[in-house]
Amino acid sequence: MFDLGNPATWVSIFLFIFLGILFWKKVPDMIVGALDKRSKDIQDELDEARKLREEAQSILADYQRKAREAETEAEGIISQAKREAESFAQETREKLTDSLERRTKAADVKIAQAEAQAVNEVRLAAIEAATNAAEKILNDKAQGSKGNDLISQSISELKDRMN
Repeated sequence: MFDLGNPATWVSIFLFIFLGILFWKKVPDMIVGALDKRSKDIQDELDEARKLREEAQSILADYQRKAREAETEAEGIISQAKREAESFAQETREKLTDSLERRTKAADVKIAQAEAQAVNEVRLAAIEAATNAAEKILNDKAQGSKGNDLISQSISELKDRMN
């Protein structure tokens, strides 16, 4: 049955002895335990990675939401600034128009006053020229001293009444 001179027999015997020692020392259980531990460690790492991924997605979603809110707020600020600028521009236009109207009215009043003053000055100059001419004509026609006094007095009274 067994040929002890055959090296294959000795290899088989030593193989069975070796396997027996391995089972006696519970090496397969240790290998299975190490593999189970390694499997559990890998599973824990996968669970941790999944948890970190979910947290990252949550943080990303939060930042995206905040970015949308900030964009909406910025749009609101821009539209508010546009409305305020338009309002300020309209108010400035109205004030400028009012100011121009007041200045135009003031200029019209000054022009009317200047015209009235010019008319008065022309009228006074015409009166004075007419009285001087009348005085000269009357002086030339009335060569007497009594006539001169009467003419001078009448002219003075006429000037006083005209002014």
